[in-house]
Amino acid sequence: MSIAIIDEVVEQLKVMPQHLQWQVLEFVRELVKSEMRGTPGQQLLRFAGSIPPDDLQLMHEAIEQDCERVDVDEW
Repeated sequence: MSIAIIDEVVEQLKVMPQHLQWQVLEFVRELVKSEMRGTPGQQLLRFAGSIPPDDLQLMHEAIEQDCERVDVDEW
């Protein structure tokens, strides 16, 4: 943990009105309670290269063909 960051946060808190200090406190408490979601990338490395190149090419072509196009009649 960086002491410089903690010191900077404390200095900023000192000049804030109390109602904003409370908001910061509530925010920090929520951050502490929150848990990371998803899978760490390190655990996904075992899947690297598992999609056959032909399938990757098909996926690439589908993305190029269908993405970033707007169907004005869709809505």
